[in-house]
Amino acid sequence: MDNYPTSWAPRQNVVVVAWVLTLLLLVATVADGFFGDAAGAVLLGLATVAVGAFAGHWSLVRPRLAADPQGLLARGLGGTHRLPWSGTSIRLRNTRRLGRDGVTLEVEHEDQLFVFGQLDLGEDPRDVLEVLDLLRTRWDQRPHT
Repeated sequence: MDNYPTSWAPRQNVVVVAWVLTLLLLVATVADGFFGDAAGAVLLGLATVAVGAFAGHWSLVRPRLAADPQGLLARGLGGTHRLPWSGTSIRLRNTRRLGRDGVTLEVEHEDQLFVFGQLDLGEDPRDVLEVLDLLRTRWDQRPHT
C-alpha cells in the first residue's frame, strides 16, 4: 500500500510554539501585575487565555481529521463524529478577506458541516482533498465483505 497519510492534525511545532507563547505571556502578565499597570496586566491576561485556548484545543483534539475504509472521523471539542463515505461531500472553499486568499476544506454529511483550515490539518487543504479523493476511490473499489 502506498504511504498516504490517513490523519491530519495541527503541526506539532505549532502546538509547542503556542504553549511556549502562553507561558511567556503568563510570565509577562504576572510581571505586569506586580510592576506595571493594571490595564496592561488585563490585556496580557486576555492574550494569555486566548493563546492558551488555542494551544489546549490543538493538543486535545488530535487528529482533527482521519480517514479509514468506512469513512472519515472528524474530531472537535464536541467529540468525534463518524462520517461514512456514502453521503459525505468534501469540497474546497476559497475566500478572500482583508486582501488574503484563504482555502478551507469543507466536509458535509447530512446536517453536519466541518470546516478545516491549514492550521487544523497541518498541511494545505488542497493536498488533503487530493489524498481523500484518492483514498475514497481506492477503498470504494475494494470488495466489500
